Amino acid sequence: MAELEERMLEPDFWDDQQSAQAVINESNALKELVNEYKDLVETQENLEMTHELLKEESDADLQEELSNETKEFIKRLENYELQLLLSEPHDKNNAILELHPGAGGTESQDWASLLLRMYTRWAEKRGFKVETLDYLPGDEAGVKSVTLLIKGHNAYGYLKAEKGVHRLVRISPFDSSGRRHTSFVSCEVMPEFNDEIEIEIRTEDLKVDTYRASGAGGQHINTTDSAVRITHIPTGVVVTCQTERSQIKNRDRAMNMLKAKLYQRKLEEQEAELAEIRGEQKEIGWGSQIRSYVFHPYSMVKDHRTSEETGNIQAVMDGDLDAFINAYLRSRL
Repeated sequence: MAELEERMLEPDFWDDQQSAQAVINESNALKELVNEYKDLVETQENLEMTHELLKEESDADLQEELSNETKEFIKRLENYELQLLLSEPHDKNNAILELHPGAGGTESQDWASLLLRMYTRWAEKRGFKVETLDYLPGDEAGVKSVTLLIKGHNAYGYLKAEKGVHRLVRISPFDSSGRRHTSFVSCEVMPEFNDEIEIEIRTEDLKVDTYRASGAGGQHINTTDSAVRITHIPTGVVVTCQTERSQIKNRDRAMNMLKAKLYQRKLEEQEAELAEIRGEQKEIGWGSQIRSYVFHPYSMVKDHRTSEETGNIQAVMDGDLDAFINAYLRSRL
């Protein structure tokens, strides 16, 4: 809170609307945490009072009410604890989420579109705002690639749990023989940065291309010659943005995305070095999926990092991801 107050006192701080809005959002989030704590304390006291009443006089209806309210209280308490766990430097930031289908053509591209729907629904349930920064439709169905900006307090803190390869097993709707197919989609998640990090990017290391934007059904993205693709030549990192009608704005957004990718790359290199020092062996590639979604011959979603699983696959595809995200965050303690 003290850090937040110091930033607000900086010269010309409130002249920057983006920074001002970020502070307002952070301040509101902190107020919600405090209010939730007070409400949890009050709820606990009420539950204890009800428990004392039941000790004096048995009442079946009151006992059932206490049981239901206790379960709800525990659920709220666990969620509150998770919010407190999101204390890493960039957890509070917005998240940039990218989906890239693996080999498999239409089947993998359709799987990417299902994941796109899943993450969009998860974000909407949390009250987060979703913007499509880049969208490349599939040849027959699905998407070849998509980049989302998910805006909300702790968006990156939650969604970092989704980084990795997602595996689907199902009877393919595109196979006339009704055979079972396995598809893979890679999910990349990075925190959104504005000017809060320093990443040196030399102009001569960049290749900038412009092209005509094309959206999904023409409703998400404009169709002017304003889309921007930036390639960072030394690393081969590529970012694209076509959400704005202005080429300049798309370039600015693409540069922020490039910063995020290069920063994430740096963190991963440091993590790999530490793992090597500790003697850990980590597989990289399509064989190292973090989660499997099995539609056939049975229904199950299982996270291979935490062993969290559920048979209610439809709920998961409708955005019910909290159990998997929570299990992952707790496993990092």
